[in-house]
Amino acid sequence: MASWKEIKRKIKSIKNTWKITKAMELISTVKMKKAQDLAISKREFVLEILKVFTRIEPFLKDMSFFKKNDQWKTLAVLVTSNKGLCWGYNINVFKKVNSYIKENSNEELDYITLGKKAAWFVWRTWNNLVADFSSSFTDNIDTMFSRNVSRTLSNDFLSWKYNKVVVFYNHYVNTIKQIPVAREFLPIEASEIKKYLYSLVEDHYDLDKELENKNIAWYEIEPSIEDLAKHILPMIFDMMFYDILLEAKASEHSSRMIAMKNAKDNAAKIASELTLVYNKARQAAITREVSEITAWVESMKDI
Repeated sequence: MASWKEIKRKIKSIKNTWKITKAMELISTVKMKKAQDLAISKREFVLEILKVFTRIEPFLKDMSFFKKNDQWKTLAVLVTSNKGLCWGYNINVFKKVNSYIKENSNEELDYITLGKKAAWFVWRTWNNLVADFSSSFTDNIDTMFSRNVSRTLSNDFLSWKYNKVVVFYNHYVNTIKQIPVAREFLPIEASEIKKYLYSLVEDHYDLDKELENKNIAWYEIEPSIEDLAKHILPMIFDMMFYDILLEAKASEHSSRMIAMKNAKDNAAKIASELTLVYNKARQAAITREVSEITAWVESMKDI
């Protein structure tokens, strides 16, 4: 058995670990809340976009965003974290990618990565990495950064390089539940865009009233409503991709918060057990010293 002094040093070390994991848990909680707030801060903008989209929806069926081409290559976008210590957050995304590959063995995948762990995965599996945005993918997601990535995906798809674009990330359900998904980003159906816009605002506005014709401004468009659609749709795709990144970040911070909470609780448990062992070892040492003193006193009486 280790001496009580060694046990005391271990207790001190574990308590320091508890402090660190507690701080990391609190930081992740704050960052998760910030990502959630950003996701709901655009409701008024979404409502106005929905009003315009309702007007242009009948003219969208022939646009390239809604059509698959004859290419057999798929552009896979992997969204992971730059750092570890977030439980199974990254592993779940990698498992989803492997599952997708098995189910779609006839597809050839090129990869775009957001997160150093994703780039590491592509490199280790000897796949084709087209672009890596990890260095700019921070906790404070800039809308211009998200827009640049989104436009890259759209341009690659519209240039007929890929048959579809699939995004792999963790969908945020709640603090303790995140689901890895393979979301087909492009092509997309107009009904899916409308469903997405509705999901962001339907609980906060009376949409029947807001979308009545008398409440929608009637305007003349030059040169055509199709040109308006070409400007509006990329804005919607930018917003959809931005939401994906926010969900991924909220999931990452939730996973890290839970991981740090578990580490903190384990550290507290180990410290408590070691404290008990320490008290027993210290008491045994004191008892032994008292016994030795007593024996020495008794031996002195015989002199």
